[in-house]
Amino acid sequence: MILVLNLNASVDKKYKINNIEKGTVMRAFNVDNTAGGKGLHVANVATTLGEDALVTGFLGGYTGSFIRDKLCEMNIKNDFVSIKNTTRECLAFITEDLEQTEILEPGPELIEGELDQFLDKYRRLIKDSSIVVASGSIPKNLSTDIYKNLIEIAKESNKKFLLDTSGDLLINGIEAKPFFIKPNKDEIEYIIGRKIETTEDVLKEIDEFHKKGIEFVVVSLGKDGSIAGYRGEKYRIKVPKVKAVNPVGSGDAFVGGISVGIERGYDIEKILSFATACGTSNVLEEETGIVNIETVNQIMKEVEVLKL
Repeated sequence: MILVLNLNASVDKKYKINNIEKGTVMRAFNVDNTAGGKGLHVANVATTLGEDALVTGFLGGYTGSFIRDKLCEMNIKNDFVSIKNTTRECLAFITEDLEQTEILEPGPELIEGELDQFLDKYRRLIKDSSIVVASGSIPKNLSTDIYKNLIEIAKESNKKFLLDTSGDLLINGIEAKPFFIKPNKDEIEYIIGRKIETTEDVLKEIDEFHKKGIEFVVVSLGKDGSIAGYRGEKYRIKVPKVKAVNPVGSGDAFVGGISVGIERGYDIEKILSFATACGTSNVLEEETGIVNIETVNQIMKEVEVLKL
């Protein structure tokens, strides 16, 4: 089973409007409310692709109930800790030029005992899992060491841990040597404190991650694909050109593809082409964190994975 951690889920509210003008009344002509969070997208992709996946974390209040109901509708297995405070909402305003402006709430505070409940649940769920995927942000009063601690627990049980986060959560998580990370150029620059300007710079930093004990590193280059390092070998992944409908969530779909590829025992080149096809399939969908299996299979034939 693929165990997915989404510690700071949200109700994602997407508003389509003509334009954004400060200090005026703006009317939306379309509104969508969905269960949001990077981990929820990963779990949805893995489930859609036919794998056994379960998502856990914290949910509270009417928004938490909304998310639970949506996950059940989508047949996504879930086992969340119920908390006193209310799960956050995140707003996205999409104008006619397809520019997206987002307002992200910080998330609820946990009260005494709720983290311990989660850790007990995590230790129980991990026994039946082969892979753990942790994605996104955390409730605002949790320590930025939380992923580091969860990685250490997973390693005690000899489980592969895939970490997709940023900032101090990523920096601290790296100390525990997760199996996989997926930073983009900006996130690497934040970690090392200097600019990444060339492919050689990217390759050098992948080597540094390998030296720290991280076996699998993918550096996202957006529409230009990605560069991956796996146990000392390097790969350049080129994506086919497509007409994007909604690029949000493509990174989550990619991570979902990575987890499924590992679960199925694919070789590294097939894992990379499969995950890239998942990420590309997502940009062709209106809804975030969605893939179409037929589309994935077609795009996979067009992805180039070049060993460097």
